Amino acid sequence: MKIVADENIPLVDAFFSPLAQVIRLPGRNMTAADVKEADALIVRSVTQVNSALLAGSKVKFVGTCTIGVDHLDQQYLDENAIAWSSAPGCNANSVVEYVYAALCHLNINWLPVTFGIIGCGNVGGLLYRRLKAQGVKVRCYDPNLSLAQNPDLTTLDEVLACDVISMHTPLVTAGAHPSFHLLGRTELRQLKPGAVLINCGRGPVIDNQALLDVLGERDDINVVLDVWEPEPNISLELLDKVLLGSPHIAGYSYDGKLNGTDMIYQALCKHMDKTPQASLTQLVPPLENNRLTIDDAIASQASVFQIAQSLIKQVYDIAADDARLRDLARQARSGQAHFAEGFDGLRKHYPKRREFHNYQVSLPGFSETDKQWLQVLGFNCV
Repeated sequence: MKIVADENIPLVDAFFSPLAQVIRLPGRNMTAADVKEADALIVRSVTQVNSALLAGSKVKFVGTCTIGVDHLDQQYLDENAIAWSSAPGCNANSVVEYVYAALCHLNINWLPVTFGIIGCGNVGGLLYRRLKAQGVKVRCYDPNLSLAQNPDLTTLDEVLACDVISMHTPLVTAGAHPSFHLLGRTELRQLKPGAVLINCGRGPVIDNQALLDVLGERDDINVVLDVWEPEPNISLELLDKVLLGSPHIAGYSYDGKLNGTDMIYQALCKHMDKTPQASLTQLVPPLENNRLTIDDAIASQASVFQIAQSLIKQVYDIAADDARLRDLARQARSGQAHFAEGFDGLRKHYPKRREFHNYQVSLPGFSETDKQWLQVLGFNCV
């Protein structure tokens, strides 16, 4: 048996080599010839899995180690009896931590604002629950949910009137509720002065040309983009206009990627009717040097938001992601680099980012209420 897998999937050999021969290849450049003799294909979101890739191949199982499935031609897979599986929720925590890190970097205290969420599935739903646990006023737009599932559901216009809007909808191009270009010129012009718009879902959910035009008209909107239209050939003009930009890595925490690998491994074992032998507990040792510190003098005077800023920056310096992308843009403009290849290179060689729950922080002078607030973010407060 032969498995073709995206080379960027962590521990892919450790998990899958006991099942079959594993061939690792660049995900964005996979061809029909690459997968012709494969029995299973393991990908991430950069690989378009359709008839052009699979026709004439031996593939009978496709696994994507991602939440999203818009890169899979599900109709083709079903019609050709090719089993497929995704990893819903695998990197939801990673994306939520990206949102918190972005707000901390922009010095936006989310406690007193009205927070809007577009798309309340695995990622948006987790963000919603954490914000509510921290006492934040939240408004949500998701036409696929009911008020019984989320009592804070409202209209898109109401969400666009919020102080902070975070987008987590999948890319849907057909059906009753398409999300393609959900935000165009009309919607973007509705944003209030000083509004923060974050997109770490799918790039085409925002009309990127319209966003560039609106940002050319207004300088009072704060935009954070992790996803773009199109990738990897993004608009460098738009990058210049946003406050924070990154190369589609919000969900790229090491823990999130490992969760995706594990979930697809479990799914392939089930497909093959085999008992799983590998596990994250076996393959991933606990993080060493995981103690975070806050100076007692600072802790006694700082707000819980300022403490969160300090802790998050110690774990995840989101400004470094932004700096790497802008440095690549500078090199591309001077002819020293090919931007599209560099964009994928930043993803391939992304630093190992661990999630907040791997870290412990000692706050002896803090109240139990404030400790619980930080624990909602994921930190282990002792």
